[in-house]
Amino acid sequence: MNTVITIGRQFGSAGREIGEKVAEYFGIKCFDKDLLTRAAQESGFCEEMIKNHDERPTNSFLYNLVMDTYSFGYNNSSFVDMPISHKVFLAQFDTIKKIADEGPCVIVGRCADYALADRSNVVDLFIYSDEASKIKRIMERYDLSEAKAKDMIVKKDKQRQSYYNYYSSKKWGRADSYDLCINSGVLGVEGTVNLIVQYVEDFEKKNV
Repeated sequence: MNTVITIGRQFGSAGREIGEKVAEYFGIKCFDKDLLTRAAQESGFCEEMIKNHDERPTNSFLYNLVMDTYSFGYNNSSFVDMPISHKVFLAQFDTIKKIADEGPCVIVGRCADYALADRSNVVDLFIYSDEASKIKRIMERYDLSEAKAKDMIVKKDKQRQSYYNYYSSKKWGRADSYDLCINSGVLGVEGTVNLIVQYVEDFEKKNV
């Protein structure tokens, strides 16, 4: 196997869980939050800072200004002048490219499809779901009321959408931004995993 699979996902669609199961099936690694740890190690940023900016749009000018009074060991002048959120994005971008260089894997979120847009061995997926399925999943996972779960979904998806649309030249969740969009609410987690496996296996045969 030689394919890198990127997964964009709506909050509550089980995108991460699906990504992990697909990786498990193929015997490859799945990167999600651990990508942040690695980006921190490789860039010299503290992990806390990378987590603070994780899939969030640039919104706090003051925070960026304060953080930029520190230098992070990069001495390129255009880099020094860049807002901290952009630096964090670039650190993740570099890490995504390095991870993809190391071999087949699954990368969840973080504009990975955009970071790897120039590569032919990448399959870009987007997992979404109907509202009822997402609310049920989030209520169970975080022990929330229906109203709170709904609020959390709206907020998280807005964050992801504005982050993706800000840094990428594509539109988050729009079919023409991906190779395949799947409603995980229709087939469930296992069914969605099976569909992705089939798609990736056919993709590999075609690109041998």
